[in-house]
Amino acid sequence: MARARDAIAACAREIRAARLSPGLSQSAVAEAAGISRGRYGRIERGEDRQVSIDELARIGAALGLDLAVRFYPSGDPLRDAPQRAVLERLRQCCHASLRMSYEVPLPIPGDRRAWDALMSGFTPRLVIGVEAESRPTDEQALARKLALKRRDGGVDRLVLILPDTRHNRAFLRSGSGGFLASFPIPGRRALDRLRAGRDPGGDAIIVL
Repeated sequence: MARARDAIAACAREIRAARLSPGLSQSAVAEAAGISRGRYGRIERGEDRQVSIDELARIGAALGLDLAVRFYPSGDPLRDAPQRAVLERLRQCCHASLRMSYEVPLPIPGDRRAWDALMSGFTPRLVIGVEAESRPTDEQALARKLALKRRDGGVDRLVLILPDTRHNRAFLRSGSGGFLASFPIPGRRALDRLRAGRDPGGDAIIVL
């Protein structure tokens, strides 16, 4: 994976710079880290793609560096089976004139986010961004994610699709006014309009 290779290459550059600065030999660092001289050389050159976090941490310790590893949000997670199923149910409910395209990247170069689906084929012409959530739990995080996609995603409407489960109905009942107010069109009305091939008239949450 390109991102993993880039991370290993960046670590290799930092290791090399930290070794050369005080004039240490590769053999000295390898011995302090408990690895062979040959393996250390491959790691420092970025050639060893199987280097472990433990090895990098030991090399860093020998060079006076602390290794910090964590995940950062970037692209969207893989859709699970309930998400795929609810998207398919929506497609089956819509008028035959409407088209759905899946996993459509946002129109920003380098942005790894994607719409779960884009819906088009309306008259007058417009595009709806469709997001499917199987079991939302954090209202603020969901609201923030959707607001950013709505801003950056080049769509005219946003439709959030949820499977019809006890958890999701309770999630919506307990939702704050601000979150629900950002979806002003009732779900049933929006779905009826999509069945007729019409613009839902605004953003909506549809439970299917």
